[in-house]
Amino acid sequence: MDSFWTGYPGVTIITAGEVLAVVVPLLIAVAYLTYFERKVLALSQLRKGPNVVGPFGLLQPFADGLKLLIKETVIPSGANRLVFIVAPLVTFTLSLVAWAVIPFGARAVIANINVGILYLFAISSLGVYGIILAGWASNSRYAFLGALRSAAQMVSYEVAIGFVLVTVLLCAGSLNLGKIVEAQRTVWFVVPLLPMAVVFFISGLAETNRAPFDIVEGESELVAGYFVEYSAMAFALFYLGEYANMILISAMTSVLFFGGWLAPFGVPPFTWVPGWIWFFAKIAVLAFVFLWVRATFPRFRYDQLMRLGWKVFLPFSLFYLVLTAGVLTATGWATAR
Repeated sequence: MDSFWTGYPGVTIITAGEVLAVVVPLLIAVAYLTYFERKVLALSQLRKGPNVVGPFGLLQPFADGLKLLIKETVIPSGANRLVFIVAPLVTFTLSLVAWAVIPFGARAVIANINVGILYLFAISSLGVYGIILAGWASNSRYAFLGALRSAAQMVSYEVAIGFVLVTVLLCAGSLNLGKIVEAQRTVWFVVPLLPMAVVFFISGLAETNRAPFDIVEGESELVAGYFVEYSAMAFALFYLGEYANMILISAMTSVLFFGGWLAPFGVPPFTWVPGWIWFFAKIAVLAFVFLWVRATFPRFRYDQLMRLGWKVFLPFSLFYLVLTAGVLTATGWATAR
């Protein structure tokens, strides 16, 4: 395993500075993603959105964070106190540790492990535990029902995501995310795998409990779902985890299908721009699609959500996986790589 930060093969030294170099910008991005979401929703509904705290409302995320920080944390009398506090910490922590294998550039990644895709898949699978723990520890029927919905929803769409990841690694010939990006120098995988890219991104919406798949937080029937009993910073940690996961799904989509840090078309003047700027630009565009979808589509019914996952995405992704494997074998692409 190589460390791209140190440049010494076989040695991986992850320092606090490297972790902070990723976590601090990520937290700032999460804060301003909430701001841009409110702005996008406001524009779509012919409103102004945040415009009071700071110029153009740019300090609104920090005002919201300060408000939640100084509020009292209320724990229900019948709740399991330890699990109640641990649940949001689990959700927030998992949303951060996944970034360890995301390559920001040709030699900019915290842990350049050869099974990066499996690591991301494992971390995304663990994300459901924080929600289940929160729903159970709250000692509330509404919270518990929201947690059960989330578990079923995430399991349903992780199956399709798994087939998509296998399709990508077949084309790249590697589980290493850096090598997957390098395999797209000729053509981005979104071109031959466009249907799978769409399936992956929509499944990402469901994995992060975002509209139109926000059944878990169905205000009309569950009163905010699994975190209905949470307040103050415990409540904020769930939201920080959700928005960090939105950025993570955008980054994964960029790495798997849009060439990561590679410039479009691979010719000047696009290649004059540093790769990390292209990577962040792609993440910003995909994150905007998250917000755009919320402003556009109504919430699915629960039966519609499950039908889409099991009767549409699962068979389609399996069919496209077999088709891709057949084409690669017939053309000799897999052997050549």
